[in-house]
Amino acid sequence: MARNDAKGRRILITGATGAIGSTLAGLYAAEGATLFLQGRNVALLETLSASCRAAGAEVTAHACDVRDTAGLRLWVQAVCASGLPDVAILAAGMNTNVGPAGEPEPWDEAEALLDVNVKGAMAVIDALLPGLLARGSGQIAIFSSLAGYFGLPLTPSYSASKAALKAYGEALRGWLGPRGIRVSVVMPGYVRSAMCDRMPGPKPFLWTPDRAARFIRRGLERDRARISFPFPLNWGTWWLAVLPAALSTRIVRWLGYAR
Repeated sequence: MARNDAKGRRILITGATGAIGSTLAGLYAAEGATLFLQGRNVALLETLSASCRAAGAEVTAHACDVRDTAGLRLWVQAVCASGLPDVAILAAGMNTNVGPAGEPEPWDEAEALLDVNVKGAMAVIDALLPGLLARGSGQIAIFSSLAGYFGLPLTPSYSASKAALKAYGEALRGWLGPRGIRVSVVMPGYVRSAMCDRMPGPKPFLWTPDRAARFIRRGLERDRARISFPFPLNWGTWWLAVLPAALSTRIVRWLGYAR
């Protein structure tokens, strides 16, 4: 079987109704593939499932909010009981930002963001690990962001959550790699989506969801530790983490990421 052939593979995707998640589901949908799709938008999830089935995939859809970690874990455990996933793509996420006059981020939004972006991903992985470790194989993709390199003043909570996921994924790769489980940290820049459209600040080197999803899939096939894009934005954000923090702060403010 070619490495880019989804036939016979079991793929779990959280955040499957998002721009990148839904596009990845479509890429993996093929005759003989089995998809386990989680999303919060019931109508979009049903439409996506129908499209993937039309491409020949077997689809099990689960509509829930990833903040319901107990329900989320039960779903993952049920999936594992029916047959362990070969690939788990954790694409669920949300954003919030400071107000137009520099007002603090609403606390309820910041709290929800941490539950979705960080706790939700960790809950899924924790539910997957017993089976994957027993089998000694599997692949996990954790969605961080280029904002995980250096916090953007307009989106402090989002930046913090993505930095946490970057560190978590890198730690997991070091722990789980020798045990046969591959872990990649996905670090996108700006990808056209409703969430991206709502984010304040410039959006240089904007990619389409299709371009992003294909790049991510290729990176997973090659077992890349970090799947970051686009160049040169990923190169520039890496430098923000390397330079003195005071200088990096001046740079991001000069680029328009502050109020």
